[in-house]
Amino acid sequence: MSSVARLALAVLLAATIGSASAQPKPDQHDVAPARQHQAQPAGQGLLRLLPGNSVTEHTLDTAGGPLAYTATAGTLPFYDPSGDHIASIFYVAYVAKNGGANRPLTFVFNGGPGAASAFLNLGLVGPRRLDLGPQARDPESARLVDNPDTWLRFTDLVVIDPIGTGWSRAAKADDAKKFWTVRSDADSMAKAIALYVSGNNRAQSPLYLLGESYGGFRAAKVANALRRQQGIITNGIVMLSPLLEGWLTFGDEQSALRAALELPSLAATHLEATNALTPQNLAAAEKFALGDYLTTLAGPPLSADAAKAFYERIAKVTGLPADAIAQQRGFVTGNYVKTLHAGKIVSHYDAAYAVDDPFPEQRAPHGPDPILDGVARAYGGAFSAYARNELGFKTEMTYQLLANDVTGHWDWGTGRAEAGIDSDLRVLLSLSPHFRLLVASGLSDLVTPYAAARYVLDHLPPSDPPGRVQFKTYRGGHMVYLDPQSRKAFTTDAAAFYKAGAR
Repeated sequence: MSSVARLALAVLLAATIGSASAQPKPDQHDVAPARQHQAQPAGQGLLRLLPGNSVTEHTLDTAGGPLAYTATAGTLPFYDPSGDHIASIFYVAYVAKNGGANRPLTFVFNGGPGAASAFLNLGLVGPRRLDLGPQARDPESARLVDNPDTWLRFTDLVVIDPIGTGWSRAAKADDAKKFWTVRSDADSMAKAIALYVSGNNRAQSPLYLLGESYGGFRAAKVANALRRQQGIITNGIVMLSPLLEGWLTFGDEQSALRAALELPSLAATHLEATNALTPQNLAAAEKFALGDYLTTLAGPPLSADAAKAFYERIAKVTGLPADAIAQQRGFVTGNYVKTLHAGKIVSHYDAAYAVDDPFPEQRAPHGPDPILDGVARAYGGAFSAYARNELGFKTEMTYQLLANDVTGHWDWGTGRAEAGIDSDLRVLLSLSPHFRLLVASGLSDLVTPYAAARYVLDHLPPSDPPGRVQFKTYRGGHMVYLDPQSRKAFTTDAAAFYKAGAR
């Protein structure tokens, strides 16, 4: 595997960060002092460190007025056929008061595999948000603030951590690997959802799934597992920066199509940097990427003046140096990390974000990712403090924001390049005429480029009735919610998506 492939895998799978310990600065918040702890059976091994469920009452000011809600931080126990407690799934449920049994219910999870759901909880959907400073890139000044744009305004939320992440654990460490396959992960998440739905009398609620990165991939698998094994029908899925087809992420780096689907993200980054990001300019770059660029890369290698003209055209579109493009005969994958800005290293998570290169003497990219390692680390410590101080969930167990064990032992089945959800989406759209899908991508995301997601969606068969599949793009990278305007725009689009699905 090349260094570029290894770095791309590390970025997508979040293998470079363990548990986080950064603590956010305190913020005033209305928290009811009384807390109700629900007893649960004592678990085995590490499970003994998990407390009973904690239920707290809160009120949040939104543009539509005060929003009163109940937050439950707790676990869902798994038992084997002999009745032994083999695992516990940690979750946080936010339920609006007086919302009614028919209010939409959304189950939320991140990806990795190996990522806990603190990112989406404190970054996008939850009633509390991690403020990372004016530029949304300063983890040292991180503090929790109210989130008036919480998705709780239009759906109840249950944020789930897969086993091995957050505070979700197997009773025996050796048994955890049983949950770390594509199929068993989907089955366990479907089981957790079914347990919550039945235990909280929410069978009549419209059910949605929200997943980021591998979480989008997971959502499609979970929806089909819910249908097959639990008899639960999913009304819709929202995917943010999803992994859809493994061959577009982990496949051949010399694939002309893969390169062509990555080029628009670099073009969008360059257009934004030069204050020229308009729909017309981006459309022109996309036309070049899937036209002349694709056919030229797929054809015989150019030479002499023709090659020079082609490389200069790519340089004009992307902002990359023409000589760096020539070295790879037009393939730009990985080129941008060290060459887009002299003396800087660019994030795969957001090509518009760069920091000083800690290893300028190295020819290939080396060292931490500016977003993954420099910004995302704050979410783990922030969530640990939030759960303890505001949700009343107190445990001595370490909160695993990004779990190396899960990432390193993940079983993709036939291989990660062969993994995909095209067939899952086709089945979901075919069997349920009411199923709807919203896919959102950041324009400068090079982990799961937006053009690759659109390519997969464009090649789905037509659905009847039409319009059930939506695709949206926003300024920003893999974690579009780091950008305040994109976060608001995505939330507005999601609210409209839910409203349109109401029957």
